[in-house]
Amino acid sequence: MKLVALIFSLSTIIISLATPSSCHNLALEHGLTFSIFPLRLKSGLGGHYIPQTSCSSWRLGVEAHNIIEWTSIPKECVDYVGNYLLGKQYREDSKAVTEEAYKYAKNLNLVGDGKDIWIFDIDETSLSNLPYYADHGFGVEKYNATSFNEWVDLGTAPPLPESLKLYKRLLRLGFKVVFLTGRPQSQRDITLKNLKNAGYTTFHTLIVKDSTEYNGKTAVTYKSSERNKLEEKGYRIVGNIGDQWSDILGTNIGNRTFKLPDPMYYIS
Repeated sequence: MKLVALIFSLSTIIISLATPSSCHNLALEHGLTFSIFPLRLKSGLGGHYIPQTSCSSWRLGVEAHNIIEWTSIPKECVDYVGNYLLGKQYREDSKAVTEEAYKYAKNLNLVGDGKDIWIFDIDETSLSNLPYYADHGFGVEKYNATSFNEWVDLGTAPPLPESLKLYKRLLRLGFKVVFLTGRPQSQRDITLKNLKNAGYTTFHTLIVKDSTEYNGKTAVTYKSSERNKLEEKGYRIVGNIGDQWSDILGTNIGNRTFKLPDPMYYIS
């Protein structure tokens, strides 16, 4: 016990005398670099405030659904969000989700009666609106329905690569795919065309929002109701994937849900 106490005391003295330089050298001796600890690298040993550190915490809060009902990203986070979306991390985060979805799906024993379905949201799940948002501050600008609808009507949104890969894998496994979107009936035709041009050529149905039936209703209410209609027809929702929490909350959500990253906007 005395030997342990002596070692602890010596360790305390060494740590208290250590300088940032000596800590860095110690890390290098152990084959480490501060690139492994990005938050420490950005905030520094002195605890200096760096906006990017704050923005990474904000994004975590958004993805964990702790930060809700926000209407635009913080102004100081424009560069951070833009770098995230245009860099490799967004793709890697999406891949982590879709690979887990595929791992789940391939281990299921489907009934084989054509009633096992997988629900895909569209915007920022199947199709990417990043070209639009890159021109509008990556979400820092308040949502403008007119300009966004003009973009949608072009029908040129590219697919999210990892989602398209998952879609093709699910078809090979025998699932039927259902697209469930908050886009209105007036955009049904252009959405169908965009989906097929992007590589989503085979699916059971595309469900768009009836503005009369769901006027003033939240996305959670709308999507819960449409999923309920599918189950009333005898379909089994085996999987459900979306970029918004409103895609996977509510009722009739399916056996398992998967949330893709999206720090650009929030839909309730």
